[in-house]
Amino acid sequence: MAEIGTPQRPLRVAIVGSGPSGFFAAETLLKSLVVCAVDMFERLPVPFGLVRGGVAPDHPKIRSASRVFEKTAEHERFRYFGNVTIGRDLPIEELRHFYDAILLAYGAEGDRPMDVPGESLPGSHAATAFVGWYNAHPDYRNERFDLSCETAVVVGMGNVAMDVARMLATPVDILKTTDIADYALDALAESNIREIHIVARRGPAQVKCTLPELKEMAEIPGATPMVEPDEFSLTPACRQEIDASPGLKRIIEVLEEYSHNRPADGRRVRFRFFLAPAAVLGGDRVEAMCFERTRLAGEPGRQKAWGTGTLVDIPCGLVFRSVGYRGRPMPGVPFNEKTGTIPHTGGRVEDNGRELPGLYVAGWIKRGPTGVIGTNKPDSLETVKTLLSDLERLTPCAEPDSDAVERLLKNRGVRVVSYADWKRIDAAEVARGAARGKPRERFSRIEDMLAVLDNCQP
Repeated sequence: MAEIGTPQRPLRVAIVGSGPSGFFAAETLLKSLVVCAVDMFERLPVPFGLVRGGVAPDHPKIRSASRVFEKTAEHERFRYFGNVTIGRDLPIEELRHFYDAILLAYGAEGDRPMDVPGESLPGSHAATAFVGWYNAHPDYRNERFDLSCETAVVVGMGNVAMDVARMLATPVDILKTTDIADYALDALAESNIREIHIVARRGPAQVKCTLPELKEMAEIPGATPMVEPDEFSLTPACRQEIDASPGLKRIIEVLEEYSHNRPADGRRVRFRFFLAPAAVLGGDRVEAMCFERTRLAGEPGRQKAWGTGTLVDIPCGLVFRSVGYRGRPMPGVPFNEKTGTIPHTGGRVEDNGRELPGLYVAGWIKRGPTGVIGTNKPDSLETVKTLLSDLERLTPCAEPDSDAVERLLKNRGVRVVSYADWKRIDAAEVARGAARGKPRERFSRIEDMLAVLDNCQP
């Protein structure tokens, strides 16, 4: 039998997940000196993960990252298996029969709760659900958001929180030129929301959003970004943090500019600080959000928010929690419930400190939901280096045949979507968008995506 990693017998790697970390890993593998064949598995018919389903519609430049991934997908030793759920349609142990190594890169699709009373009241939502809803993600197509209230509260101050607030504040005349889902555009056109509070547990020096996201708030026509002057407070430790970071210094300058703004006609976006969620208040639905005032204590870079006992209520009809994503376990794979990640060293999966040969992890399910799209590239590179260093330790799979994988899935009634199939779905979405004066109109139901492949009109 030929040595694996050669033209006669390429190293066969299954990548689970088609987001940035998965594609960065695939690109690195296919460009390595070791000859690799990469099969990518995605539970949705459509690829690209958060680049497609998590980036705000008004950020087309970020979405264009998928063009880099398309080049990888065209490689002769790359194959896409869309509409396949690993762990259900094909268990991990069964996948090992066809691949020498398995790389898990399926992200962190769950959201972290606030763990406060009233969190499950109608009108209280995960920000991830709202983002998926306006991006036509099939998981969130049937979500409903009551936009008839005048005030919304977004808990958290990362980029996702910024996206949610910006979508609520942006005029529909601007949104209608994007690839936002039509049903979301219709709902936002009827929105009565005039005030959005973006609330952080800590202070201005600890915001998690990037500078561009923050500055965009001042570019929304008819919206005024504001900071409560009495909440714009910096401890000596904060000032040391700012002095050590030019980027943070610019963020503070922008927030200080916002602190001088005063209410004006139109929508208001209020940045609130030193408020920890205490409860969602209401009877049949959300009526207010209760927070506890906090103060910072600790060394620079390690300051924590401590409750003061003072409670503050913000009347509102809508609450979005944006306090972090969380990974979900994969059947047959170790999982750390506390961190919401798969335990590993250098990307090599471990079970109670014991290495599991041939099983690797990359991206958010590896390190947690941190960084931006580009952060996944060095992360995936680390994992691929670990995988390739294990080449002589890997056990060659019993049946190195991708066609056999597809036959097995089809025999189980799984409709496998190839990359060529995705290109047909892609073309149909672009055509639908052109008819509406948009860059694309996405299919928000899996059955409609598959209907395109059956030459049916969805």
